[in-house]
Amino acid sequence: MRTEKIPATVITGFLGAGKTTLIRHLLEKADGRRIALIINEFGDLGVDGEVLKGCGIETCGEDDVIELTNGCICCTVADDFIPTMTALLERPARPDHIVIETSGLALPQPLVQAFNWPGITERVTVDGVVTVVDAAAVAAGRFASDPAAVDAQRQADPSLDHESPLEELFEDQLRAADLVVLNKVETLEPAALDAVRETVAHSTPAPHVVSPAGHLPPEVLLGLGAATETLIAGRKSHHEMEHEDGGEHDHDEFHSFVVDAPAIPDPDRFVAMLKEIVARHDVLRLKGFLDVPGKPMRMVVQGVGARLASSFDRLWQPGERATRLVVIAEAGVNESAIRNEIEAAVGERLSA
Repeated sequence: MRTEKIPATVITGFLGAGKTTLIRHLLEKADGRRIALIINEFGDLGVDGEVLKGCGIETCGEDDVIELTNGCICCTVADDFIPTMTALLERPARPDHIVIETSGLALPQPLVQAFNWPGITERVTVDGVVTVVDAAAVAAGRFASDPAAVDAQRQADPSLDHESPLEELFEDQLRAADLVVLNKVETLEPAALDAVRETVAHSTPAPHVVSPAGHLPPEVLLGLGAATETLIAGRKSHHEMEHEDGGEHDHDEFHSFVVDAPAIPDPDRFVAMLKEIVARHDVLRLKGFLDVPGKPMRMVVQGVGARLASSFDRLWQPGERATRLVVIAEAGVNESAIRNEIEAAVGERLSA
């Protein structure tokens, strides 16, 4: 009978940083390890879970992917995560490793603290928290951790005249890290990459690795042996520090909604129109599936900001064929206007 704790790796990172790509490569190179996935998705449609379920990797079947659909995991650990973990541990086929992908909007600290709960702590340990960073975005100054640099940007750019909670979230994800993966470095000059390293070092002493397109061998990500649940109390998030000061947690910093649409006969032009829409409304993240007539496979659309990518991933399953998009933005976004523009874009494609 095996009595050692099952190692769990928490993979966190900002929107579009490349977490799903990293996990998919990890599964492809699992070398026989039985890996269970828990995916904490933000929004009503779990697109990332569907992408991973469609990968067709033998060591990670659909029954090994468990999806939590409430993105604010800091508030659902007791009601959602703990029962999910308990059910996973009670399965006859014990996993060799558990990988948890947090939402791009989730706080990792409360999730890691949950591993200290009775019934969990005796059976699972956090092997490590891996924070994936979009190095190109950081180099562009979008998530700077230095308040002085942010103030300078604010003075130079009127669009940055308000405090952004995204910067705090970026810092929180770094503070929780045992390993930082610098992704999307292909377009960066050496000086820009060095600047990203300095930005990361301001928030965490954790080591970092540079990831070529999310392709890292499993031995880099797994086997850290950090037991992070015993360390996380010293890696406080802004959220926790605010509570210590008597502050309240604002749940309305982000807003997500789902747009359903008919089939898209010209997906390339439709995606181009989506890029214009997300740019006009400062949409943080857009992702989903497109139903392309005459194509047996579904098209996945994923992007952060105006950087959208699309590709066919797998055959449609009976009864699931549909066009659905998840839109994620900061609170106060004009949902009605975005819906109307997406519907207008669909109408134009249908009449083209």
